[in-house]
Amino acid sequence: MSHEHYYTPNPTSDVLEKQMTFLLGEKQLSLFSVSGVFGFSNHVDKASQLLIHAFSPSGRNALDLGCGFGAVGLSAKLLFPDLHVTLSDINTRAVEYSKKNALQNNLQVQIFSSDLFSEIPQSLFNDIISNPPIAMGKTFITKLINESYDHLEPGGAFWLVAFHNKGGSTLKMLMQERFGNSHDVAKGGGIRVYKSIR
Repeated sequence: MSHEHYYTPNPTSDVLEKQMTFLLGEKQLSLFSVSGVFGFSNHVDKASQLLIHAFSPSGRNALDLGCGFGAVGLSAKLLFPDLHVTLSDINTRAVEYSKKNALQNNLQVQIFSSDLFSEIPQSLFNDIISNPPIAMGKTFITKLINESYDHLEPGGAFWLVAFHNKGGSTLKMLMQERFGNSHDVAKGGGIRVYKSIR
């Protein structure tokens, strides 16, 4: 049995694919999910869906941090075609499938393999969107929140989705501590989207 997690940089598990169609109003994405990457299923997970529907751009560029197979970032590009979208993940298989899904849907985005911000060339964003790996623990998520603050333009927004009673309330508190504000902008099925403005 594999002890790998979806935040493993180089998964060694067998590559298994599932295909799905994700509807966004009158638009749709054709996506592949893959084993060894978060959200391996034939549908987009509920937390990511809530985040996608809650998101509205604060400016001209956005980063999907920890993008998995690309559902959130590619949805943002599809819904807001003028938005400059960057996707990143530490998991090389996630990066590969984000690129595959971008190509399949003819979406022009930038995709990087990066441990948080280490390999992302652009330093500042108007929006940073994340469905983070809660299993990584509080230390990692605190780092993610603090570094996101440092990579936002003034007036930019940090968007995070989590199950409120499974660690989400703590993340909201950490966002409040770093940004001085944190708001629930969407909720459903125990999941909440939290937003902080720099």
